[in-house]
Amino acid sequence: MLIRPLAIALAALPLVSAAPPPRPPRIVSINPCIDAVLMHVADPAQIAGISHYSQDPRATSIPLAQARRFAATSGTAEEVVALAPDMVLTGPHVAPATIAALTRMKIRIVQYPVPDTVAESEEQVRDIARVVGHPQRGTALAARIAAAARPAAVTPVPALIWQSGGLVPGSGTLSADLLRRAGFRDMSATYGLKKWDVLPLEYLVARPPRVLLSTAAADVGEDRMTSHPAVRRLAGRITVAPYPTRLMNCGGPTIIAAMARLRQVRGGFGA
Repeated sequence: MLIRPLAIALAALPLVSAAPPPRPPRIVSINPCIDAVLMHVADPAQIAGISHYSQDPRATSIPLAQARRFAATSGTAEEVVALAPDMVLTGPHVAPATIAALTRMKIRIVQYPVPDTVAESEEQVRDIARVVGHPQRGTALAARIAAAARPAAVTPVPALIWQSGGLVPGSGTLSADLLRRAGFRDMSATYGLKKWDVLPLEYLVARPPRVLLSTAAADVGEDRMTSHPAVRRLAGRITVAPYPTRLMNCGGPTIIAAMARLRQVRGGFGA
């Protein structure tokens, strides 16, 4: 009989335990827009640190109570290294000295550009979720963004987003894409403006949009431009609607809130 010798031989083999699943990477983000995505796609225990902007009530795209659960840095290499991350996520604007120091420390750096369209933002969300180890969460968040930003089947209303001092996002920006999807026609191209250009008051008065989405009206009530007598005289031809600056700061989940506000304003003008 071979059964008993075979059993003895099998019993003598060393036990091989299954390898533990890989540990999700420990992340430090030094970009507030990436912070907002991480809140949706990473485990809280993975997030070793976030940008200090996310703890600033004037700039954050994250509820403050949530942002304040995490350590914050100003993005210096010393602060980041002290948090012992496996990976640092950042936007396009980071000090070369910080990149050089993190590279010397063999800490992986992943940089993301500023998205100019909803589609680019969705792809960025999926990639951030992938690198932090939770691709399915990125897919789910991207689907929510796509649903929130579905283009409206309405007649476009001429509109302009206006920041303090007359700064306008302009064509080719995410803000312009959101305006179009919400049922507006971005007037920046009519004025010949480039990306993030300044619109002289005279141009606005000569060819006013139907809607002026003012970040100043939302953040401080009014500024020198929106309170100018020439703008006030346009009251019968133009609607000034508050539009918080925080809705312009980022893509990702911020798109959901931005589209809700834009659709609310557009709803006041019918189909």
